[in-house]
Amino acid sequence: MRKLRSKRVIVAMSGGIDSSVAAALLKRAGFDVIGIFMKFWSEADLRGSWNRCCSPEAEKRARQVAKILSLPFYVFNFEKEFKKGIVDYFLKEHKTGRTPNPCVVCNKKIKFGILLEKALALEADYVATGHYALKHEIKNQKAKSKNYKLLKAKDENKDQSYFLWMLNQNQLKHILFSIGEYTKDRVRKLAKKLKLPVLNIPESMEICFIKTTVNDFLKQHLKAKPGPIVEQVHYGARKIVGQHQGVCFYTIGQRKGIELPGGPHYVLDKNQKENLLIVTKNEKDLYKRELLAKDVNWISGKAPKLPLRIKAKIRYRHRASPATVYYLKSNIYHLKFDKPQRAITPGQSVVFYKNQEVLGGGIIIGPC
Repeated sequence: MRKLRSKRVIVAMSGGIDSSVAAALLKRAGFDVIGIFMKFWSEADLRGSWNRCCSPEAEKRARQVAKILSLPFYVFNFEKEFKKGIVDYFLKEHKTGRTPNPCVVCNKKIKFGILLEKALALEADYVATGHYALKHEIKNQKAKSKNYKLLKAKDENKDQSYFLWMLNQNQLKHILFSIGEYTKDRVRKLAKKLKLPVLNIPESMEICFIKTTVNDFLKQHLKAKPGPIVEQVHYGARKIVGQHQGVCFYTIGQRKGIELPGGPHYVLDKNQKENLLIVTKNEKDLYKRELLAKDVNWISGKAPKLPLRIKAKIRYRHRASPATVYYLKSNIYHLKFDKPQRAITPGQSVVFYKNQEVLGGGIIIGPC
């Protein structure tokens, strides 16, 4: 009798603690685990070319972990795909005055896009990463089908479900989040117990392909177009108070770097057409109750009955706030928060939650 093979899972190993422990847990659970290190685009300079996620040091650590865990290990080069799908998107959005979230798009197009496609072509059953999130499987006995829910991680402080709202059912079907049930402290203890060489690596919350600051990167790739800074005063009246270096270099709610006397000033809005940067001294002006969102994705594959009461996050570290979501037209949705939210920013993701479940999300068009 032929022995059934173990389920094969390709683990995206970055050389960090989370993906390393994720691989170890899957190996312990009996999966046929293959380690994959992904090389992304990075800008060349005099010191060499690297991306924080895939530096030579990171690749070396990932190889060491794979060796300790007795895993096959391969390197996939996604430089061209990453440059076109993530970096070019990032620059295009900033050029049009929006503030994008490249990590959200990377998860959809790279980690659970082309990597998943390659994994399935290699007859793998799953792709796994070091994301802090959970997946719940729902079996429909009558239809003999399965549906999948995306849930917040057990460790709410490390939860990364916000970055995964673009996923669909076919992607979730083939994803494993093996550290979603663990706290960060427990992950560290497991890494120490397994003697993995990943314990003293500083965690970075920065964009992986940017070596210095976002503005430095933008100034290297986008042409500066200086223009007037106008201050909003009472009753909506405005006055010119200075000059900006280009509206693409500022984001809503920003206080530092405006360089105006008599502050503090906050970026309130950007008028791309007239090349105006609109600021205010009154921080309360940044608080809005409503927004419009486009390109909305419902993870279940089907829009729920609307209007719908949810909790929504307008940025990663934002506290999910009660809101009602309405459908307008052409996949554009209208959100009304119970309380005003600070700095609703075009280009960022608004993510919809129902208790622990991520229902979906969209790209913010702007406050309304």
